[in-house]
Amino acid sequence: MIYSYRLVAVMVFFMWSGFTYGQQDVAGNVVDSNGLALEGATIIARKQNQFVLSDKEGKFVMKSLDGFPLKLEVSYVGFQPQSFFLDAPSLDLKIILEEDNMLGEVIVTSRRRQEEIQQVPIPVSVVSGDLLEETQAFNVNRLKELVPTVQLYSSNPRNTTLNIRGLGSTFGLTNDGIDPGVGFYVDGVYYARPAVTALDFIDVDQIEVLRGPQGTLFGKNTTAGAFNITTRRPRFQPDATVESSFGNFGFVQTRGSVTGPISQKLAARLSFSGTKRDGLLYNVTTQKHTNDLNNLGLRGQLLYVPSEKVEVLVAGDFTRQRPDGYAQVIAGVVETRRAPFRQFSQIISDLNYSLPSTNPFDRIIDHDTPWRSGNDLGGVSVNVEADILGGTLTSTSAWRYWNWDPSNDRDFTGLQALSLSQAPSRHDQWSQEVRYAGEISNHLSVLVGGFGLWQDLSSTPFHTEESGIHQWRFVQNNQSPLWQTPGLLEGYGIRTTNSMVSFSGAIFGQLDWKINDQFNLLQGFRWNYDEKQVYFNRKTYGGLQTSDPDLLALQSSVYNDQEFEAFVDESNFSGQITLAYRPSRKINSFATFSSSFKPVGINLGGLPRENGRTMLELARIEPEFVLHYEAGVKTNPTNRSTLNMVIHNSDITNFQALVQTPDLSVNRGYLANAEQVRVRGMELDWTYRNNKNFNTFGSIALTDAKYIKFTNAPVPLEEVGGESFKDISGGRLPGVSKWAGSFGGEWSTDAKLFGIEGKFFVGSELFFRSEFSSSPSPSQYLNIDAYALLNARTGFRAPKGFSFFLWSRNLTDTDYFELLLPGAGNAGHYAGVLGDPRTFGITMKFVLESNNKN
Repeated sequence: MIYSYRLVAVMVFFMWSGFTYGQQDVAGNVVDSNGLALEGATIIARKQNQFVLSDKEGKFVMKSLDGFPLKLEVSYVGFQPQSFFLDAPSLDLKIILEEDNMLGEVIVTSRRRQEEIQQVPIPVSVVSGDLLEETQAFNVNRLKELVPTVQLYSSNPRNTTLNIRGLGSTFGLTNDGIDPGVGFYVDGVYYARPAVTALDFIDVDQIEVLRGPQGTLFGKNTTAGAFNITTRRPRFQPDATVESSFGNFGFVQTRGSVTGPISQKLAARLSFSGTKRDGLLYNVTTQKHTNDLNNLGLRGQLLYVPSEKVEVLVAGDFTRQRPDGYAQVIAGVVETRRAPFRQFSQIISDLNYSLPSTNPFDRIIDHDTPWRSGNDLGGVSVNVEADILGGTLTSTSAWRYWNWDPSNDRDFTGLQALSLSQAPSRHDQWSQEVRYAGEISNHLSVLVGGFGLWQDLSSTPFHTEESGIHQWRFVQNNQSPLWQTPGLLEGYGIRTTNSMVSFSGAIFGQLDWKINDQFNLLQGFRWNYDEKQVYFNRKTYGGLQTSDPDLLALQSSVYNDQEFEAFVDESNFSGQITLAYRPSRKINSFATFSSSFKPVGINLGGLPRENGRTMLELARIEPEFVLHYEAGVKTNPTNRSTLNMVIHNSDITNFQALVQTPDLSVNRGYLANAEQVRVRGMELDWTYRNNKNFNTFGSIALTDAKYIKFTNAPVPLEEVGGESFKDISGGRLPGVSKWAGSFGGEWSTDAKLFGIEGKFFVGSELFFRSEFSSSPSPSQYLNIDAYALLNARTGFRAPKGFSFFLWSRNLTDTDYFELLLPGAGNAGHYAGVLGDPRTFGITMKFVLESNNKN
């Protein structure tokens, strides 16, 4: 079920043998009316900023409590909640819950404190780590099938677009000079590079997807939303988990973790994930499959609790990906407005070449340049939390790196047009966030923080694009016989050295005023300062060495030297106001108005030239300014269901877009501002539990995303050769389906297998989306048809010991594209990123736990 019953930041503090409880601890068991242990029951100490879950034996421990008498609230899915007061600490509580089929609470930390999801005045989608594992949704690209408001498009980890409601990043090729509009956080640490979306999830406890601007809650400004990911933390109760999956196409994945105490105040957790799979495309040139998976990830954590009021979490992670992958197939050919001799079909005919297949779903390619996608990410973070002045002071310090080592065949054919296309890069980031969240009074709570992010991105040592023996025919723009000069462009290319140093600093906060039992007023603010400095130096090399001015002119029309430096900075103020109204315990309504900014950008790529002059004035990209309106209602129509609805509208001025121009001096594209964009829509989600053995969920989104005004946009592929730019005002934004939805359900029954108590279950999920544009400017041809994906799973699940399940993704073997993109040079051919065919397999899981009874 999409709303997890396993809550974020599990704090179960059973100790190793010989470890005794402190004077202010509360411990006990949670059982049903038959005396059976309830695993995962939520125990909350109100006004103590603390909650725990019961373990697999129903046991729980809450440490270092104060302020007795103390109110405890206990809840569990399908059972009546209980609340009571404790006059003093107790280590032998026995809590019996009566079954009534009510839905249990889902606790989220989206607002930097623990809250029940239905009471949070923000549209949030929550996916549990357990559901991710059982549905084989082990990265963001697969997660999007469970959260239909998320869009992810990727031709490789660097060229990745992550959007929420159609907003976030530029569509198509990445330009590193602008910031993403969707924040990506793992245990409070901001990840700046879109390549993180390619990583396998490692030991994830819960993922919260927040929709809409979140600049007053999170360190980095986010205009479209945020991913708030929490991993499983170290525990003082030893346990270990190992899970292995085997499937078709040679799929093998092993994941595991081990946790336990090192001393009375120090616990550790080590987690790993490894994934391999054969390629899904066959290359007839190399006679081997490509687009395989070859991933390895490690994550280690140390939890230090020096006192009852201080907690320190040190984490480090490393991920290494070495796929022979990210190749694209030729998906089709359109006739451009260029002269007949410049059409793709005529070009390949003149070169005596034919495509290996005209059906992209044959999954056959003949690329002659090796595909390589070395993708390394990692880092270290230190998170300190201290209870002070009735609240929590948090400091999060982190360093992260990204190494990118690619090789691409950007002409998508077996011809040597572009023989090399490589952009190796190194990125380092340092971030520091300090925030305080607490209650000023019974009616007033506050969150205030400061954030700093330093980034250093550079080529390692340079980016390369090089022409092959056939490139002359693709770039030939007239009938001059000089184009056929032997060796004119063979080996002719550019090497680009570039770097960007940037800083982003912010002060942000939010005030929550409880006017009365029904009304809350939330006011948020943010002040942001951003600066970026780039150096760009592109040099030509190779090709025919000649002094003939006519031949030199032909070479320079393909590639030319360019060098520039640029500096931009900007500060801005934004904020939000939300009014929440709760007419009853089962209804929570809210309305929000907010303003938000995406920081100033800078072109970290080639700039257009005019009469031989580099247009430096185009280096600066104005900040995006967003005015956002939202209204929603969260309800519990019955004790066994939720039903939530939200309507939203975002008006964006100076929308940051990528102009993919046929001008070869720009080397594929540059950044620009669209005058005005609007995104509006409606979202509906629900959950329903018929009884403790059957539950369903669903989510559906209606989104209308348009360019209200964009008068100087790039032309679509079929209009290349006509005007250089086009007014596309009124056209739709790329990558946004009008309709998208996700539905799922699971039935289970109590059972025993090999003497192990657990449940047999059958589950299924359906994801669908209507057709959408895959071109920055609306095109007649680069549109992706509607499709639906059906996933299914069945097996035996046990809280400890052995579990297994069979799974299938894309059960109906639907053929579909995830992305379409023009070939380099805009000759008329375009490539497609194919969705995976039907995959299936089996997963086996072992959970080992200490038998220590304390």
